[in-house]
Amino acid sequence: MKFRRSGRLIDMTNYFIQNPQRLIPLTYFADKYNSAKSSISEDMAIIKQTFEQQGIGTLVTLPGAAGGVKFMPKMSNEEASQLVEELCGMIEKPERLLPGGYLYLTDILGDPRVVNKIGRLYASLFANRKIDVVMTVATKGIPVAYAVAQYLDVPVVVVRRDSKVTEGSTVSINYVSGSSKRIQTMLLAKRSLAVGSNVLIIDDFMKAGGTVNGMISLLEEFDATVAGIGVLVESEDIEERLVDEYISLVQLKDVNIKEKHISVQEGNYLKYI
Repeated sequence: MKFRRSGRLIDMTNYFIQNPQRLIPLTYFADKYNSAKSSISEDMAIIKQTFEQQGIGTLVTLPGAAGGVKFMPKMSNEEASQLVEELCGMIEKPERLLPGGYLYLTDILGDPRVVNKIGRLYASLFANRKIDVVMTVATKGIPVAYAVAQYLDVPVVVVRRDSKVTEGSTVSINYVSGSSKRIQTMLLAKRSLAVGSNVLIIDDFMKAGGTVNGMISLLEEFDATVAGIGVLVESEDIEERLVDEYISLVQLKDVNIKEKHISVQEGNYLKYI
């Protein structure tokens, strides 16, 4: 079927957005639209320019017989700042306070619109790193991990606190919780992670970093490499941080239970844009 250029541009744009990070041969589009490769190249130049102008991402072309083109999602600095500002406004609402000084974040993590934007921002921040898989710990970090993995086009592995029959054989470790200083256990199914993988760790909330540090120790059992660490919210008032290299979107500065006041600010993500 022969497509007009306007139709090709719309269809190609949709295909790239639905398939980020995937290398697509030019012959795929040429055959699909029954068009010359030169015409397809011109179409991609238009799409690439529009993506970059709108801060959506870019198209990267790899030459050679095994080459092709792939869409790399990006988020502009302006859009990233707007997202983090929106997150800060949502998190600092006093009704989020729970007994013990904990924060209710389930509604944010359950909002597909917000989580999807968070995923694109993290995919943009880690776009230039070699990542084979995204890892998180059950359960609240799972939505964010899947959103990030979607834009990076990699699978997700979930670390759990207890063993599941459906997981098969597992690898488990004991680690020290950074905040409570208690010995806890986490485990991962052996077949869920290939030896030597490059892993991006995503967590929804980090205090001292004990959970993240535990995941790092668990990855050592798989001879895996930590490609990066992303944290949605980090707590500032910590005497000893167990993790040094990480990217946070929001920093929790102060929680006053008596006055029901929550003070937040943007995290350290601006250093990595």
